[in-house]
Amino acid sequence: MKGFKLNTAGVEIRFHFYWETAPITSKAFASVLPFTRTFFHAKISGQEIWIDDVPTLDIIQENASVFTEPGEVVFGPALPKRVKTANCFGIYYGEGKGVDACNIFAKVIESDQQKLADLGNKIWENGALELTLSIIDK
Repeated sequence: MKGFKLNTAGVEIRFHFYWETAPITSKAFASVLPFTRTFFHAKISGQEIWIDDVPTLDIIQENASVFTEPGEVVFGPALPKRVKTANCFGIYYGEGKGVDACNIFAKVIESDQQKLADLGNKIWENGALELTLSIIDK
């Protein structure tokens, strides 16, 4: 499996996994797909949409940082216990910095970057939105 996609209101946005730098997180995240959740806009971490009710992943820290690039996808590992972002899932559509280190494990496909930015801005301006995430095998 190469990655995952999110869908909402006829818009599909594709992401590829970071298999070389975050294989544990990528595999664990893929194992809980598909799911549908209501995503919110972050208040302090910048241009990010996120949820804190993602299916639980029992993973360690890998490729973890508070610094991300636009389009990167993060998951807060359960360990070490001090991590403030445990079991949180976020997608940065622009500039941002996390409140604690998260595993950076995927990134939007370049040709879908503008669709992701448009979605992030829509959630920022209009409030929460339900998104469905599922695997891409191609």
